[in-house]
Amino acid sequence: MSYEVVGITVLWTFLFGYLIVASIDFGAGFFSYYSSITETRHVIHAIINRYLSPVWEVTNVFLVFFFVGFIGFFPDTAYYYGTALLIPGSIAIVLLAVRGAYYAFNHYGSRSRKIYTLMYGASGLLIPAALSTVLTISEGGYIQVGEDGKVVFLAKELFTSSYSWAVVLLALVSVLYISAMFLSFYAHKAGDIPAFQVVRKYALAWSLPTIISSLLVFFAIHNHNREHFNNMLDRSWMFALSFVFFLIAVYFVWKKKRLGLSFICVILQFAFAFYGYGSAHLPYILYPYLTIHDNFTSPSMAIALIVAFILGLLLLIPSLYLLMKLFLFNTPYIKGNTK
Repeated sequence: MSYEVVGITVLWTFLFGYLIVASIDFGAGFFSYYSSITETRHVIHAIINRYLSPVWEVTNVFLVFFFVGFIGFFPDTAYYYGTALLIPGSIAIVLLAVRGAYYAFNHYGSRSRKIYTLMYGASGLLIPAALSTVLTISEGGYIQVGEDGKVVFLAKELFTSSYSWAVVLLALVSVLYISAMFLSFYAHKAGDIPAFQVVRKYALAWSLPTIISSLLVFFAIHNHNREHFNNMLDRSWMFALSFVFFLIAVYFVWKKKRLGLSFICVILQFAFAFYGYGSAHLPYILYPYLTIHDNFTSPSMAIALIVAFILGLLLLIPSLYLLMKLFLFNTPYIKGNTK
């Protein structure tokens, strides 16, 4: 296996970690705001708050690792993506700052205000929508490179593309589905039956839209990038397994049993789809201009980065395990007894 493949696999793993952890966070924010509208905030707020309090500080570690490593392994990506991601990237950064302000003022302030919850809930949907443009642009058709090497971002094509909006839709519903499935497990683990009944309805409600939006993206790729679509067909077994795990996860939530295993199936569902999509996209980073082999960093730098990122992953995973063991799934804490 070449350094290029190892490097992109490590980075893809960090991005997948961010997908799962951040989706729970973003979806929880939306559900927190939605519950205030539907007058069920008093039912699920405690569960959401107990999850977010020890976790929100570490969510963006995965994203930072990914972007730093991406530029380190593939320096040319900064040149090609820099112009295209200026607007959505800036929006995402501002929204992340808004979420940080919410944590500071709402969690550590003297009282909660609706405006903070609104900002928190809205950012939970807008951030994944903004970040999803990275995957959209990578399919090609939204960046034009002139003979002089100048990169031109075709904003009109991006905002009027059916594929672009299909990806945004998938990002939104996936965030809500992943978050609701985890919160169902978490509320059941805490023995909070009223909260469990509410978030279980959310999980079941967003399960079908997740599959429908996945199919929309699948067919949109067929029309937008036929080469990538054909490569995905060669990995159809991965997407078939993803659907099987989806059915298992929803079945357990429907039956109100084995909810821990249900969320593991959710992770596997997205893992097979995510890695199937990513592997089918190789060797391109930006179709058709940039591949993983173009101007890859030097072998010595590649080895150093691979070792550093693998060690970082080996450090991050046990840290998350300890966080879950000491806080999230600590029996007194999960039941709301923090004294």
